[in-house]
Amino acid sequence: MNPRVQQVLLHLAGCIVVLSLPLLFSPESLSLNDYLMNPPTQRDILFYALVLAVFYLNYYGLIPKFYFSRRYVILLLINIACFIAINYLAGHLFGALRLQPGPTPYPGGPPGPSPFSHRPPRSAHNPFFMDLSQHLFVYLVVFFLALLLKIRQRLKQTEKEKLQAELSYLKAQINPHFLFNILNSIYSLTIEKSDKAPDAVVKLSDMMRYVLDKSGRDLVTLRQELNYIRNYIALQESRFGSTIRLDYHIDDPIPKKIAPLILIPFIENAFKHGVNPEEDSEIHIRINIKNNELHLEVTNKKVNIHSSLEEHSGLGIANTKVRLQLLYPNGHTLEIRDNKDDFRVFVTLQLK
Repeated sequence: MNPRVQQVLLHLAGCIVVLSLPLLFSPESLSLNDYLMNPPTQRDILFYALVLAVFYLNYYGLIPKFYFSRRYVILLLINIACFIAINYLAGHLFGALRLQPGPTPYPGGPPGPSPFSHRPPRSAHNPFFMDLSQHLFVYLVVFFLALLLKIRQRLKQTEKEKLQAELSYLKAQINPHFLFNILNSIYSLTIEKSDKAPDAVVKLSDMMRYVLDKSGRDLVTLRQELNYIRNYIALQESRFGSTIRLDYHIDDPIPKKIAPLILIPFIENAFKHGVNPEEDSEIHIRINIKNNELHLEVTNKKVNIHSSLEEHSGLGIANTKVRLQLLYPNGHTLEIRDNKDDFRVFVTLQLK
């Protein structure tokens, strides 16, 4: 269900429950029609309706304007004025708030207390103060509920903005890192004057278009992400040729979505740390999709490499760990096995 529609339905249900409270706690001996025609009941229903109006006034207007700007006294004075006004209005219209007792509104005498009643029968000596204290309690509950909900909303919004800022920072680190490594691959092909260089440029163009167009999005189609991975593997395969034993399999995509550039750092890491033309280099890559779950397995044989500072930076996997925790907090598993002879990565993602 759409979150906005769900929120509207939740508010509507809350309003119905609040307006039904006087009926839910009505004396059992009265019929619904008799109770609705009772002036104190009409007064209570009007009071609850006005309290609901004040709830939304606080939630959307007063609390954001005065509470978060720390003008607490103004907020307090406005709510005191609202409480006095709605009590006066309800009492004036239905004559329910009286300092002196009036004739009983119940034919045949007042009923006994209901076991479901939230309040005792009104005393003939102080109905005004009992009603006033009850209304004050309800008003305070509604006010603090509006306050808590607004504070919770503000905290969630702050957390969301923080998350977006962190993801933007991580993506800004990852994308130049990819470009640096891919350009190194193409540079090697041009030095060798390889016929594979033009095709590599086309693949790089497709990859850069993907990075520029899709990396800023929250989700992309699984097909787009897997095509990006295939292009990357093809570039590395054309670069290293027969110097490595490369074995990879990628299942056909299903109509699901995934966070962009969330898998490629693990594959990139295998090529970065698992290839040495002077040794037997071996890389295995598996991407299997089953029951709306994506399973990635990457294994590279450990070799001796002479790498630069950039290659030792470790930005790719470190950032991806953080992104997985932020984007898939309860929808992923990550296992890294740093064995004596090989390095293995196992990732499981719940596809969206």
